[in-house]
Amino acid sequence: MKIHSANLIGDGLTIAIVAGRFNDAIVKNLVDGAHDRLTRLGVEDDNIELIWVPGAYEIPLAAKVAANTGRFDAVLCLGAVIRGATAHFDFVAGQAAAGCTSVSLDTGIPTIFGVLTPDTIEQALERAGTKAGNKGAETAEAAIEMANLIRLLAKR
Repeated sequence: MKIHSANLIGDGLTIAIVAGRFNDAIVKNLVDGAHDRLTRLGVEDDNIELIWVPGAYEIPLAAKVAANTGRFDAVLCLGAVIRGATAHFDFVAGQAAAGCTSVSLDTGIPTIFGVLTPDTIEQALERAGTKAGNKGAETAEAAIEMANLIRLLAKR
């Protein structure tokens, strides 16, 4: 049996970060966490591009346009949709997730879903750099690993 596994070495990779501006105090922490982790893992700062969109619902379209340019090895999708008293949360969060999945499958470019979907603002803050770590940093790791895995599989 052949086993394929990739590393977390970002040398030579180019990464797009698509971030939803809605709940920007939280999303900025996710972006900072992703940026920090990407550079610590070897991605050159000049090889990271940040693309702001209005909110989580708009993330998939910008991610698809970025992926289709052929300039990026992976796209990180960062945002925060906090549950409210209406069904709006379900539509936005669900479509953001489905859209990011579609981008990845349609383009072959790893498109990593890092949109927080907590019940409360406190939970969002915990996942954006306090008690529960920084989910932006975690998506950065997934992006590097998947970009390297796609490169590895394409060579075979």
